[in-house]
Formats: sequence, C-alpha cells, structure tokens
Amino acid sequence: MNRSAARAAIHISAIFALYLSVAMLIPAMVDLATGNDDWRVFAFSALFLGGLAMAVALATQGRAPQATTRFGFLLVNLLWLTMAIAGAVPFLASSVDMNLADAFFESVSGVTATGSTVMSGLDDLPPGLLLWRSLLNFIGGLGVIALGLFLLPFLNIGGVSYFKIESSDIEDRPFERFQTFALALVGIYGSLGILCAICYAAAGMDGFHAINHAMTTVATAGFSTHDASFAHYSDNPTILWIATLFMFVGALPFSIMILFALRGRLDALRDPQIRVFAGYAIVFSVAVAIYLRVKLEIPFFDAITHSAFNFVSVITTTGYASDDYGSWGSFAVACAFVATFLGGCSGSTTGGIKAYRFLILFELLGNGLRRLVYPNAVQPVRYGDRTVDADMQRAVVLFIAAFFVIWAIATILLAATGLDLVTATTGALTALTNVGPGLGTIIGPTGNFSTLPDAAKWICSALMLVGRLEILAVFVVFTPTFWGR
Repeated sequence: MNRSAARAAIHISAIFALYLSVAMLIPAMVDLATGNDDWRVFAFSALFLGGLAMAVALATQGRAPQATTRFGFLLVNLLWLTMAIAGAVPFLASSVDMNLADAFFESVSGVTATGSTVMSGLDDLPPGLLLWRSLLNFIGGLGVIALGLFLLPFLNIGGVSYFKIESSDIEDRPFERFQTFALALVGIYGSLGILCAICYAAAGMDGFHAINHAMTTVATAGFSTHDASFAHYSDNPTILWIATLFMFVGALPFSIMILFALRGRLDALRDPQIRVFAGYAIVFSVAVAIYLRVKLEIPFFDAITHSAFNFVSVITTTGYASDDYGSWGSFAVACAFVATFLGGCSGSTTGGIKAYRFLILFELLGNGLRRLVYPNAVQPVRYGDRTVDADMQRAVVLFIAAFFVIWAIATILLAATGLDLVTATTGALTALTNVGPGLGTIIGPTGNFSTLPDAAKWICSALMLVGRLEILAVFVVFTPTFWGR
C-alpha cells in the first residue's frame, strides 16, 4: 500500500464526511421550525464537521490512484469509520447527556443499520435528534447495499453480483454502467422509502413518525421514535403488516430490482437465495405462530401477526419488536436465537450470514459427503444454474469460520466486562450480525444497551463495524501482507 493510495482514500472519506455535514442541516431546520434549541447543535456540528472535512479534502487532493483490491479494502474501512465518527458529533454535542462511548455506539449502530441503542426516553426527545438517528439508518442502509452490490463481489470476499457476470457491464464503458446502476439504486431505494412512509401514514401513523420509521424500515435498521418500538402500535395490525412487508422487501437483492427496472430481467427473480430466505422466514413465523396459538391460546391472527413481524424483523436484522418475544417461552426464544444468525439476501440492506452462504455451504457439505462414497467423482458446486468458483467457495468458508471465532472471542471479552452469559453471548451475536436487540432482561426486545459498561459498548461498536463490513474486509487491513511486508 503506497502513500498516494492512502492519501486518496482519506480524500474520498473526507468528501463523504462533507456530505454528511450537509445532511445535518435537515434536523437543524426541523428543530428550528419546532422551536427547539437543539437546532444550534446541528448547525454547529455541520459547520465544524464541514470545515474540517473540507480542509482534509483540500489537503489530500491529488491524482486518482490505480483501482486495486488493496485500495478498495482501505477505502471501505475508512469510509465506514469516518461516517461513524462524523455521525457521533451531534449526539456528543446535543442536550442529551451522552459520553463519547455512548455517542460513538449510537452513531455506529445508525450507519451500520444495526438499530441497537443506548438512548431512552425517545418519545420525549427533540425531533431533530430523532430524525438524525433515522437519517443515519437511511444513509447507512444505502451504503450497505452499495457495499454488497459493487464492492465486496469485486474484492473477492463474498457477495453475489449479477453485474459482474454480464460482460457489457464491466468491459464496455464501466464507469457509465456503474453510474447508471447507482442512479437506479438510489431511485429504487428512495421510492421504497416514500412508499413506505405513505403506507404508514395511511394506516394511522403520525406523519413525522411515519417518515422516520419508513427510513429505518426500508434500511432494515430498526431505530424507532418510541421506547416501546413497534409495541407502540401493537393494537394496529395494519401497521405491523406494512412494516413486515417492507422489511421483507428490504432484505431482497437490490441487484434484481435494478436489473428488473432497467432491463426487465424477470429471470433474475429465480435467484435461489430468495427462495431460501423466504422459506426460513415463513417457517419460523408459522411455527412460532402455531406455538403461540396452542401453548398461550392467543388468537391465530394475532399470533401470526406478531410472530411474522418479530421474526421477519430478526431475520432481516432490522431489530424492531412489537412484543417481548423473550417472554413467549423457550421454543420462541430458541427460534429467535437461531434466526439471529440468518440474515437476508446478498446485495440487500441486511446483515447476518445471509441466505446465499447457506446455499453454498450446504452444497459443499453435500459434495463432501458424496466424495466419501465416490472419491474420484468431479462434482462442481452450483448456485442455481451457475457454477461457484473456487474463490467464492473459499470466501464463504473463511467468512463462516471467522464469524464463529470472532463471536466466541467477543463473548469472552463482554463477559470480562461483568455481563452475564446470556447478555454477553447474544450481545456479541446481535452486534456482529447487525440485528439490534439481543436476549435477556438487559438487551432484550424491551431493553437497550444503555446500562452496559463503556468497555462493553466499545466492544459492541467494533463488532457492528466488523459485521457490517463482512469481517474479512476489516481483518485483511491488519495483516502485514496488506501493507507489503
């Protein structure tokens, strides 16, 4: 890694921080319009961050470096770290009493679309601060999609790219092609947010809350404007079903939406990972609904409404809760724990292991078992009608191995801060998968992370960033090989 590449990565990160400072003017205007003094906080933060970002951008401008995988890895890490630090400035300067650990945790949770929070009393917070949390989710969700669609597949560490396999998209005027896809992505993502807000408002949600929840729903991010999350709307099943639908859509591959919008590619809808994702979402939702009907004698419509909402929320790593599913019984808790691992599709706003990795993993397992019987057989690993190359197979195995190693180490570290085993185990898991709530009385669906020691918050913040950047993209930067030694 040479200095010019590092300089360019810092320059691009400063430009993104400048954009984020402009976004701070939106909650400033909202607070000013509602007569809340916090508008000064956002105005100051925008000026301070904007000035600093402009200075860094001017100091680091120069000739663009050659696009390499090393440059890509460094840029991805710097971008997310920069956004997390920049997003924390308004929290730190606001009227809410937040120390550095709290402010950074909240910002990281926002930009990684995790949805864990250290804030309480949300119903009474200034509207600008609530909107800032939602904007971080919305901006982070868009960044997550771009990461999954355009960066990770080309860095050979995972991700299913429909654009990479079309030669015209990477050989014939690649920048123009990328620009077309990027504009389509922004258009589809923004349109889903607007449609979701309209649906929420039509179902009876207040306009301000509808806008906030639409941003965090489409981003499958989970920040709410209420301490009770969607339990605040538990008596309105229409709102719960709208949220369930848009969480599900947010977990689908945006590559398919783009290809359908630009080229009418209906064949992309046959993506095997969609069937897997939809399959386990339906199985968990129906199984727990039947359990609630039989064991707790809850009317089936109510049972399926809350079961579908909460399990789609967990599987899509959104993190909303319409009820304390930790009190539904051991079967429901066990299902929620397993669902935390799953995630949605590649190229979506979700975290977790994701459906396509499970497909490839079980293909590898099946092939391994067959090779025990037929040692000389040549059986390619397939993903639908495509052959999975060795790089993708390696990436999947490395990711899953690294995932469980990091989870185990993080659990021990969190336990060392004084947390009980359930909180440490599920806290590490939910941070690494970007789900939001864990299990137990402290960080469960009705709790939050505010009472955790500062050391635990820093650990969870690091885990959220590592999980969002698909683990390998972070750890490769800390290897001597990356820096040319």
